[in-house]
Amino acid sequence: MPSLLESHTAIGKFFLTLFISITLYSITEQETNSKKEIDMEENRIKIYTENPRYWQYKGEPVLLIGGSVEDNLFQIPNLREHLDLLKSVDGNYVRSTMSWVDEGDVPFHKKVGDKYDLNQWNDEFWTRFRNFIKWTHELDIIVQIEVWATFSYYREPWDTNPFNPKNNSNYTIEESELPTVVKSHPSAAENNFFWSVPKERNQEIVLKYQQKYVDKLLSETLPYGHILYCMDNETAVTPAWGEYWSTYIKNRAAEAGRGVETTEMWNPWEIYHSQHRNTKDHPEIYSFCDISQNNTQKRQTHWDNAQNYRTELSPIRPINNVKIYGADTGKYGKTQDGLARFWRNIFGGFASARFHRPPNGLGLGKTAQASLKSMRMITDEMDVFRCEPHNDLLSNREENEAYTFANPGKEYAVYFPKGGSVDLDLSTIDKSNAKTVTIRWLNIRLSKWRKTEEIPFSDSITLTTPTKAHWAVLIEAK
Repeated sequence: MPSLLESHTAIGKFFLTLFISITLYSITEQETNSKKEIDMEENRIKIYTENPRYWQYKGEPVLLIGGSVEDNLFQIPNLREHLDLLKSVDGNYVRSTMSWVDEGDVPFHKKVGDKYDLNQWNDEFWTRFRNFIKWTHELDIIVQIEVWATFSYYREPWDTNPFNPKNNSNYTIEESELPTVVKSHPSAAENNFFWSVPKERNQEIVLKYQQKYVDKLLSETLPYGHILYCMDNETAVTPAWGEYWSTYIKNRAAEAGRGVETTEMWNPWEIYHSQHRNTKDHPEIYSFCDISQNNTQKRQTHWDNAQNYRTELSPIRPINNVKIYGADTGKYGKTQDGLARFWRNIFGGFASARFHRPPNGLGLGKTAQASLKSMRMITDEMDVFRCEPHNDLLSNREENEAYTFANPGKEYAVYFPKGGSVDLDLSTIDKSNAKTVTIRWLNIRLSKWRKTEEIPFSDSITLTTPTKAHWAVLIEAK
């Protein structure tokens, strides 16, 4: 029989062993969690380290192209089917305005007495949103969220909006100093809901619930790495508003051990308007730019304005186009305009392009599907992340006739909005190795390559489209 001393020693050894095991398990768990945090940071959507004009995702550079039937996509009934369709045509980019119109679509719970409680959530709304985030993550589709859906806070939508003081039980008209009726267009910026931040009216009671809403949104999105954050849609309000929320979101993300990318979308169609400078000139606030409103411009002006913006942007960072306007059913140009804007943006060296929803955009209809598939067909054949817009290589070109995207000396692509014929300068190619030039025409509408042509090498070649239609061509020296 063991002595009392031997028993105490055995018990002591047991507890010491248990303590060491628990400690080692805790250390291992901390190391595992630390590794997950490192992997999360490495794999999230972020600025591409080798070319900051583009994005990288899961450690690899990625070109974002897309289209969708709606802006607040998580609200549609056939969401998974729509996302699968986008993926099937090689799209990987959608927009998500946090907007609502119908009573059942709102993020807050309505209590008995016909008033919303801004402290309680509508589970149905957030379940739909949660599924949207989960499914896009599974499909490697990047989501650009607009945190404050501007048009939900004006005119008819504001009349039923939970933040309207007449519609909630959390603050009165007197306490909030918010209007109950706003009849003007958002461009007039007459709803002081957007002036609640400390640098403006510092409406603390309103700001508290705005923060609560953003915190809830972040709780659903920060665990994932495929989200870009845009503060507003077509905003015309004080710059202090976007600055506050961009900073707030970045701080909340940092507290959770996450990095995020943020921007603001301004309303003026002219991207040299002073409002656009609030994003362009402040990389410490916004890590990328969105110039979607330039996509109301047409033809050569559309290209020239965007290229000037791109050239002047310093430091270099991604420029997104989450809205490409233009459809025969809409009022911002025809279908031809929408297609040309999409192709000019990618050949113009921008990080993203997405067809706007109908009726003012092509959404994810058949025409948009063909362009998405065709764009991926040609960009997959190139190292687009080393290419630049190079219209300087074209001669005998009429205005808006053709656009070049190239890594001179190696590979060239030319886009024709409506047929044409231009000369392409190949003089930078190493002549000691170049014997022939291969020319591959892509029928954009049909997403189909024509038979490869091979011609003797020369310093300049003439490119003539097979028909007066929508074409792109890939040129390489062999």
